[in-house]
Amino acid sequence: QLIESGGGSVQAGGSLRLSCAASGRTFASYAVGWFRQVPGGEREFVAAISWSGGATGFADSVRGRFSLSRDSAKNTVDLQMNSLKPEDTGVYYCAAGRLGLQIGVFLNEYDSWGQGTQVTVSS
Repeated sequence: QLIESGGGSVQAGGSLRLSCAASGRTFASYAVGWFRQVPGGEREFVAAISWSGGATGFADSVRGRFSLSRDSAKNTVDLQMNSLKPEDTGVYYCAAGRLGLQIGVFLNEYDSWGQGTQVTVSS
């Protein structure tokens, strides 16, 4: 089971840190991705990190503002979001998948999903 936390409301230009924790499993050997979805919209890729942490990827819309880190001891993967914009608003989901040394940008590359956490950025 994956559990997201850290969502909330912030003004444009602010920061939030989302955390994805694995309950009852370890993240070891799993790539972890973050996706977001707005009402009526499709779930879209935001960022991902390989199981080793050696590879990361970001959507063009967040590159340079968002960063990823993983803590093996805590069994968590964090998404640091800076310089937030209203268009970053949405429900953020973390997902895990066995992708070897790669990261995944497509939904079907991941087989475990969290319930999501709401991020609201006001202008």
